[in-house]
Amino acid sequence: MNQNQIMRLALSLTVVLSWTCCGATIPTGYYSSLDGKSGEALKDAISELAQRHTTLSYGSLWIYFAETDCQADDASKVWDMYSNRTYYFRGGTSGVYGMHKEHSMPKSWWGGYDETQGYAGYTDINHLYPSDGDANMAKSNYPLGEVSSAYFDNGVTRVGSPKSGQGGGSNSVFEPDDRYKGDFARTYFYMACAYQHYKWKYTYMLTNNSWKGFNEWSIDLLCRWARNDAVSDKETSRNEAVQKYQNNRNPFIDFPELFEYIWGNRQGQVFYVSEAGDTTTYSGDPELIAPVQGTVLDFGEVALGKSLDYTLYIKGRGLNNPLSLQLYRYDYEMFSIPVTTVSRTAGNSAEGYPLQITYTPTTTGDHTARLLILDGGLTGSVGVELRARCVAVPTLTQLQALPATGIDGTTYVANWRAASEEVDYYVITRTVYNKDSGETRTETFTTDDGSTTSYTFDDRKQGESHTYYVQSYRLGYMSEPSNVITLDHSGLTGIAADKPLQLLAMDGGILVKCSEEMGQASIYNIAGQEVVRIDNLKDDMIIPLPRGIYLLKTAASRSAWKVAVQ
Repeated sequence: MNQNQIMRLALSLTVVLSWTCCGATIPTGYYSSLDGKSGEALKDAISELAQRHTTLSYGSLWIYFAETDCQADDASKVWDMYSNRTYYFRGGTSGVYGMHKEHSMPKSWWGGYDETQGYAGYTDINHLYPSDGDANMAKSNYPLGEVSSAYFDNGVTRVGSPKSGQGGGSNSVFEPDDRYKGDFARTYFYMACAYQHYKWKYTYMLTNNSWKGFNEWSIDLLCRWARNDAVSDKETSRNEAVQKYQNNRNPFIDFPELFEYIWGNRQGQVFYVSEAGDTTTYSGDPELIAPVQGTVLDFGEVALGKSLDYTLYIKGRGLNNPLSLQLYRYDYEMFSIPVTTVSRTAGNSAEGYPLQITYTPTTTGDHTARLLILDGGLTGSVGVELRARCVAVPTLTQLQALPATGIDGTTYVANWRAASEEVDYYVITRTVYNKDSGETRTETFTTDDGSTTSYTFDDRKQGESHTYYVQSYRLGYMSEPSNVITLDHSGLTGIAADKPLQLLAMDGGILVKCSEEMGQASIYNIAGQEVVRIDNLKDDMIIPLPRGIYLLKTAASRSAWKVAVQ
């Protein structure tokens, strides 16, 4: 061998050995499109491969979590990378009380579900994890980082001020436990590749100006975390389970040193998947790379009268005849596919064939079927299980939006009362008016699930007035818009200039809104008895009170304010 061949073989063996050590069962040929590439071309190839996956239903994520994020020694326990609390799966799509479906790369960074950028990143289980609700609320949409001074620390998740040089302009960062730092780094590597076509709205860690996707401080942090926390059995097992449902993998788990070729100490070097380094031709027996045997496609819940489409990528190599597709067993008539054959050209292509499967239920209840893939020269066949549940059309009541709280500089928290019925998530519609430029913009945001009743905004600018209203979402249906809450440019919510004090009834008490400190105040019940005395009444003060009618008097005014607590 000459020197180049020796180096090439050494690099190949390094990658292959890393792959073997992780214990992965990677389908033959799955990563052939990455072979022999470097730099930007390698990142592009990873992006194209990662994007060709089955887009899951957000409502059915808990079904997948039960396999992707269960404890190795007890499958009934949730593996939570955000806390030391013990949670148990309840089965189905109902979720786990106290837990959220967490976008480890915050969805607000690109806008979540967006018609222009698509739904795939919003439900990509490669970066969605079950999370302790308190930890999820504390980490908000802050970037990863190392905390110098924590204001939230539950022993696993720390949130606080970033160390010097980190944060990308954010006042707070989220630092996971040391044993999970590599997990989050490899997750972020995947997201920066898979969705490199997104226009990033928040650029704490990301940039829209470089093919690398990350800014320099983020590259330093993520590479260091990936090196210090090696791929674990947890990550490898999760990668296998993700492929079973989503039909794609995180290559940074399968090849732990892959990130070095894009952001690390092997930049400019060529990445080889196999020793041969040449996978452009194939002379072996026909094989089906995706889907794999045992793949389950779960449509989750669908309301009667609605339909849901999933795209399943079918990819093979060495196919010498067309593939045949057949729906059969049980409720197969509830499912449909547009074709029954896939040409060998389409099946052998690097992109694979995108097969659309449609679930159109005609009755409520649980429905299952099988998709059989055969012929093409394959020995035997591959079966894909289809699952779905049809439920009655949901009835959604109008929500009540509550005044903003936590108003501090650029930050405020939008609030609302919880829906009385089950919902998938809430949609907050915000309109921003800038009195200086005269510009107005309207945008929507979604919560992770239906368990939260607030949403934090941290981008308010001086001179802006904000309004918001809230709707609930369930299985393709939206409630009527709530009342509108206004936050004017001075930072006050729902208060006119000639009305410096307002009392707002909340569950279990009242919320004080005032334009200035009001001094000493007393609250009286309807019998005239003083029940609460406050030394200095301030804005955003919450005063707990039982149900009843009350009067509030301040030292600064002779007038009294009346409020009813429900």
